[in-house]
Amino acid sequence: MNATTTHRPVLVVDFGAQYAQLIARRVREAGVFSELVPHTITAAEVQAKQPLGIVLSGGPSSVYADGAPNFDESIFDLGVPVFGICYGFQVMARALGGEVGNTGDREYGATHATLVGDGGLLLGGQPETQNVWMSHGDVVQRAPEGFDVLARTEVTPVAAFGSAERKMYGVQWHPEVKHSDHGQQALKNFLHNIAGIAADWNAGSVIAEQVQRIRAQVGTGRVICGLSGGVDSAVAAALVHEAVGDQLVCVFVDHGLLRQDERRQVEEDYVASTGVRLVTVDAREQFLSALAGVTDPETKRKVIGREFIRTFEQAQAELIAEAQHDGDPIRFLVQGTLYPDVVESGGGSGTANIKSHHNVGGLPEDMTFELVEPLRDLFKDEVRAIGRELGLPEVIVSRQPFPGPGLGIRIVGEVTEDRLTTLRAADAIAREELTAAGLDAEIWQCPVVLLADVRSVGVQGDGRTYGHPIVLRPVSSEDAMTADWTRVPYDVLAKISNRITNQVPEVNRVVLDVTSKPPGTIEWE
Repeated sequence: MNATTTHRPVLVVDFGAQYAQLIARRVREAGVFSELVPHTITAAEVQAKQPLGIVLSGGPSSVYADGAPNFDESIFDLGVPVFGICYGFQVMARALGGEVGNTGDREYGATHATLVGDGGLLLGGQPETQNVWMSHGDVVQRAPEGFDVLARTEVTPVAAFGSAERKMYGVQWHPEVKHSDHGQQALKNFLHNIAGIAADWNAGSVIAEQVQRIRAQVGTGRVICGLSGGVDSAVAAALVHEAVGDQLVCVFVDHGLLRQDERRQVEEDYVASTGVRLVTVDAREQFLSALAGVTDPETKRKVIGREFIRTFEQAQAELIAEAQHDGDPIRFLVQGTLYPDVVESGGGSGTANIKSHHNVGGLPEDMTFELVEPLRDLFKDEVRAIGRELGLPEVIVSRQPFPGPGLGIRIVGEVTEDRLTTLRAADAIAREELTAAGLDAEIWQCPVVLLADVRSVGVQGDGRTYGHPIVLRPVSSEDAMTADWTRVPYDVLAKISNRITNQVPEVNRVVLDVTSKPPGTIEWE
């Protein structure tokens, strides 16, 4: 089941923009449902979606270059309010009779834009001069007939234009990035003041819609969900439980590769907050036995994945047998699929296939379950908001991304019980200190890695030691596609290092990974 909302969307047309998903998120932050669509969408397809507005994204091409992304210009005749950004601004200008050219001058990064007149409905009330984020070589040299010039820069004579009559506006800069000081306000002005769209897309409305849809899909059937302890599966299960109650049963597999306290958080905190029925499978010995002697990272992932599927299938078979005995079979499987998973897998109406995601297209072809995917239209920040609205514990809702193979891929070398104990203790200390310093909101995640096959000389307690190094990998990111290492204050790093080397046996050195992605990945293995 695609959890398509009943809200009419604002379509974000993707011209290959680096920030297309970010634009869609910014629209939603303004309380309006958005949907990513490709630049090849036709006027008939747009009309079928009944959008309340259209936003044209930026892109790396020149509008007059061979092979530039095309666009069905008859879309401009549908009477739908349109907002063009960067390349989309130039597409709009050219299609409506304006002029776009290359003067040889370019603007990249922070730029001063100056309002022309009062800035119109789009920019009115904002400072006359403001910082905006530019990334372009071509410029709009003349606005289309009937459009007012709203802003300019030293290089760009038409940096923004608009027509109140046609409800069409555009800017050369990127309002979706935080470097544009008043970018979000401009977007809100378009959505609310120009297009007249109500800000009614919020956690409460999503919950109400999805509860209704889940009930219509499931009826009196029974539902199973694999609960990992992560935010996606936790919120998906809570939402389904809100809809169908005891018709849902969750399976939690403890593979022994969890971080400190995670099993307790799921078994006690999560169950207490939701009332969901939970079946825990203790498979720690099974996984450790399967991983014995394995050091290759890819082999580790495959072993962990294989054992997890076997464990889940066994639990599933037992629950199915129980359900059949009760005369009510389990026919539905909950998946915590998110909107970026769908878009990146080419499963939505957005951009091309970037990667195959385990939740999208990675399931067996002979699977007999019908999928329930209540988060399929949502971004991660929206999922967290829904979790809070449903009353889930903050320790689960705000949890940083954690890989499915768990600590198994944060031990460089063979996975053993002793090494897991060491890494668990070091990881817990790092998380405690980052939280105490108030840095959780700044850090996308902070993998803590044990270099199990490396030993270094140290001095502890007036004696020579030969212990393992621990690597801290704090990163900041919007969506994990790219990332930069987080500049954690030195005093916080010092506390983490001192506590780990004093309190965790076998560790005598703490190092910091200062590699961005690319070239490095977030995880080491």
